[in-house]
Amino acid sequence: MKTLHKKKPSDQTEIAKERIATLFKEAESADQGYSDRYVEIARRIAMKYKIKIPIELKRRFCKNCQTYLRPGVNCRVRTRKGRLIYYCKKCKNYSRYPGLGKNKKQKSV
Repeated sequence: MKTLHKKKPSDQTEIAKERIATLFKEAESADQGYSDRYVEIARRIAMKYKIKIPIELKRRFCKNCQTYLRPGVNCRVRTRKGRLIYYCKKCKNYSRYPGLGKNKKQKSV
């Protein structure tokens, strides 16, 4: 029989979202080992509270090996045919996202 999972209270989910954002902010300035750990903790929080990690944060870690990606240090970013291609140098995995290319104009944020 399928078990029903209750939603967490909204105040707890708001705190969890803030904590995920804080962990990614800390991962930017930390060493590689610590930043990978911060990503792991943030993912576990998101899974526990059933929160989607925002797209801008989700693209900052490798989907295969869960390492925090720093362009030019441990990942390579290229544009090809209107897509952004992230290449993780640790696990040699490619991630392709629709994004800026030669045919698309940059969105003003």
